[in-house]
Amino acid sequence: MIDRKRCEAKEDCVQVCPYDVFEVRVLFPEERTGLSLRGRLNLLVRRNRQAVVVAPDECHACGLCVTACPERAIRLTPRGA
Repeated sequence: MIDRKRCEAKEDCVQVCPYDVFEVRVLFPEERTGLSLRGRLNLLVRRNRQAVVVAPDECHACGLCVTACPERAIRLTPRGA
């Protein structure tokens, strides 16, 4: 799971993931709904770009992304949670 309030789109997760689970892109409007003021401001500064999990079924929960993320915006969660 990616914390939208924290992610700064630095692409560390994209670079370190051996399974190509992430990409950094402009969020779709439905991905931006329900964000707090802090989350909306963070997106504004980043031109609406953040990391997105594009291939959740490819994730092997190795934790490399969690370690690589300088903002601590990534948390591993059990599937279906």
